[in-house]
Amino acid sequence: MTAQDMRFHPDTSTSNGTKHVSNRSQSKISSNGTNGHSATNGTPSPPQNGISSSMARSTAKSFYGHDREEVTRLLIQGLDDLGYHGAANKLSQESGYEVESPTVAHFRHAVLQGDWTQAESLLFGSEPPDEGGGVSIHNGDPRGLRFVDGVDQDRIRFQLRTQKYLELLEAKDLGRALVVLRQELTPLKQDRTSLQHLSSLLVNSPDGLKKEARWDGATGESRQLLLHDLSKSIAPSVMIPEHRLANLFDQVKQNQVAHCLYHNPTSSPSLFADHICERSQFPLRTVLELNQNAGEVWAMKFSHDGRRLATSGQATDVLIFDTSVFQELYRLTDHTDHVAYLAWSPDDTHLVTCSHDKTARVWDADSGQCILKIDHHGPSVVTTAAWSPDGQSFVTGSLHGDHRLCLWSIEGHQIYNWSINYRTQDCDISPDGKRLVVISSETQIIVYNFETREEDYTINLKSKMTCINVSRDSKYMLINMAHGEIQLIEIDTAEIVRRFLGQQQGEYMIRSCFGGADQNLVISGSEDARVYIWHKANGTLIECLEGHQSSGCVNVVAWNPAHPCMFASGGDDRKVRM
Repeated sequence: MTAQDMRFHPDTSTSNGTKHVSNRSQSKISSNGTNGHSATNGTPSPPQNGISSSMARSTAKSFYGHDREEVTRLLIQGLDDLGYHGAANKLSQESGYEVESPTVAHFRHAVLQGDWTQAESLLFGSEPPDEGGGVSIHNGDPRGLRFVDGVDQDRIRFQLRTQKYLELLEAKDLGRALVVLRQELTPLKQDRTSLQHLSSLLVNSPDGLKKEARWDGATGESRQLLLHDLSKSIAPSVMIPEHRLANLFDQVKQNQVAHCLYHNPTSSPSLFADHICERSQFPLRTVLELNQNAGEVWAMKFSHDGRRLATSGQATDVLIFDTSVFQELYRLTDHTDHVAYLAWSPDDTHLVTCSHDKTARVWDADSGQCILKIDHHGPSVVTTAAWSPDGQSFVTGSLHGDHRLCLWSIEGHQIYNWSINYRTQDCDISPDGKRLVVISSETQIIVYNFETREEDYTINLKSKMTCINVSRDSKYMLINMAHGEIQLIEIDTAEIVRRFLGQQQGEYMIRSCFGGADQNLVISGSEDARVYIWHKANGTLIECLEGHQSSGCVNVVAWNPAHPCMFASGGDDRKVRM
């Protein structure tokens, strides 16, 4: 497909004399939030000797160094995304460009309407049948659409036919579904496990089918999601990715934020001016010290709404502070030994604490009362806990015994016990609920599918680790290494994205975390009694702050998720500094 295919020709005809149907003139085809456009402005202006007036006025191919066609087509798509359909139509008529060809528009329509034969024909191409004269009903290019280099076309066929198969099962048309499975899916020789799973769906009811296939049906969003996935394999010059202009704006902002060392505002940068944050706007000085802890501070977390701060450590008490006035709200006193870890539930109504007294306890955060005691970890300290996104269950981990990693209901019932041969040092659950990430007290990171409870993969490292945090977008895990390094690892690929260096760590437990309004910072304590802050996007060490007494460690840090100019540090000096 060439650039000429994207020019707007009102009177262009097919070889048999039938007028091409533009995606701009087919409002039904271009509905459902697609790249097409509504027919709102009527008929385009008459051409002048075959050339539109705009083409006569502007023949330069470059727009300040950018391709004019690409810019214009993106503007047309962006105007439609904004709801300015008349302006989009006018720009298309005046420029002579369309967002996409009629073939792409018909392909989009075929997928959204569930016309799978037509969709395959338009996508991969087919010669129109010889009908001995008359008008052909074939609307596509016999060559099909152009794909991104290296795309496995059989995989794309498998995706299309899987949707077709599932819809036949949903309609209880088992005979045709079986034909599709045997004659259309199996010959593609894709993953055998996927085929076996599809075969097992034959015995499900429609509701069971949706649950087992994790699919919302023909009338749900499945077709739109399929179209979105397929579009990634089609050359972007042929089928522009959805909301491309907005995505380019996002990239511009992300690039500016990546180069802004002290970026910490809650609002998005403006497109009108280059973005920069001044150092004077960054939280760099201690404004308050909390001295109520009776021992070294080892664990500390703000509630998700930022209104409370919980601290614990060497002493047996857990303290909860009101962050508006920094007064002590509750002192939780039921533990009988060190309290090394704590975690707020997603809705901040509960707090789970883990102790060397070999128990975990769940507290009502509004009353300070203990409502649950977990003592099934045997003769082992409980080292860590993590809440599921719905707040109805939580995971605890310990170093020894038969319950080293367990999932509990909020009522205290054991839901699942992972059979493991390692000692659990720390864990976290991704906010999207898909992954449970665990670090052992040795040198392993184990990633589980939290929905199926099955292990996804294991990473073996050369150094021991002390803590883990999963980012709010569920894409990254932050790992503190015992040899004085913090690693940012992409969860889906298990690849190390960035290393953060400078802090001292070797002998003691140091806990780092994400910081800043958009979690664009990394912050950690250190054995040299300082607090270190890095820029997450480029790894630059922004600040090294004098933290606590020079003779001890800064063991833990926490950034307020609701107030980006507030963070806290806790140390061996028994102080929490704000």
